Amino acid sequence: MARTAEKAASLADESQSMADAMARVLAVADDRGTVQWSDVSDDITSGEWGRLIEQGILVDVDGEGFVVDDPEGVRDALGDDAPDDIGSSGTSTGGSTSGGSGSTSSSGGSTADDDEGGWSRWDKMAAVATIALFLGYSQAPIRNTVGEVIDIGLGPLADVLPFYIMILVLATFTGFSSTVLQGKLMNMDKMGEYQERMQEIQERRKDAKERGDDEALEEIQEEQMEAMGDQLGMFKEQFRPMVWIMLVNIPVFLWIYFMVQTPEMVAGAGPVMVLPLIGEIATWGERIGPMWAWIVWYFVCSMSFTQIVRKALDVQTTPSTS
Repeated sequence: MARTAEKAASLADESQSMADAMARVLAVADDRGTVQWSDVSDDITSGEWGRLIEQGILVDVDGEGFVVDDPEGVRDALGDDAPDDIGSSGTSTGGSTSGGSGSTSSSGGSTADDDEGGWSRWDKMAAVATIALFLGYSQAPIRNTVGEVIDIGLGPLADVLPFYIMILVLATFTGFSSTVLQGKLMNMDKMGEYQERMQEIQERRKDAKERGDDEALEEIQEEQMEAMGDQLGMFKEQFRPMVWIMLVNIPVFLWIYFMVQTPEMVAGAGPVMVLPLIGEIATWGERIGPMWAWIVWYFVCSMSFTQIVRKALDVQTTPSTS
């Protein structure tokens, strides 16, 4: 029971819309004993309904509907947002959810947007900046501008170190930053819950097919449709750290690309390095299959050191379902 109250408090802190959704289902459950999707579909989204089931706030009672697990704990977690009593709860909660979305909009109108799928305003700004940097691969003015700015800091180091060591250092840096960002921004517990719920639905569907239970199949199909909101949430959870990783990695790539295009690098002065199985590389712009030599060397360094960093920091990058 205490665990349910903790989950309810976490959802309420996550966004006002989730707090409103819990208040609505609590009000209906208080009034009718159980709550079904059709009772609240006008007031909350299918994604919010799925989250409440996923987090164990709503518990299925043998196909007759859902009940709120630990209603008092949920009520305590909601605080002022909880419905006051059975008779008026539906009205008061509905007002805050639909007609007055005032509580959501008054807090800036952007609360739901900023909290949807865990993406904040900063995440969205990072996504826009990443898209702009992507253009640097095809647009020389952007590439040169980014390269010149970064060269202010990396240029002196590149003058001292051989360029293949410079690529090694940068690959290690991007591997470390990528691992840290994944560990900090990706909620593996939440993603594991998403996957666990989908696996459970698939297993129940398989059992119902084997039994020939058409009624159960129909209910499971409806639940699968509701779970689509979870799938979208899982995708957002996976993509969110990628935005920040690319925001760090793309400028590094653009600087290396900028450097290998300089006349000194293009002209070369003998082999730049010797790669195993490949042999001498005359210039960093030389092709190894479909890719340039510097990209091949970068990926070899990055993949090797990223694995070492993940093991050293014990960062989990794939969700576990137990």
